Amino acid sequence: MPKIRIEDIASLTDFHRNSKAHWMRLKLNGRPEVLTIHGKAELVVQDAEAYQRLLAAVDRSRRVAGKK
Repeated sequence: MPKIRIEDIASLTDFHRNSKAHWMRLKLNGRPEVLTIHGKAELVVQDAEAYQRLLAAVDRSRRVAGKK
């Protein structure tokens, strides 16, 4: 299971203040970002293309599991 990297965690306030920088990072590296509120992980944001790849991987996994 992939681990969350420290650089992929940001506060919701920082996300609001620097949304363009966060958006560019999401587009460039394709990794989701964990957003915190009061220091607690509350939201995950992800580039739409990366999300579609995740859904496709889940679908493939379900089909393989169903064949067993």
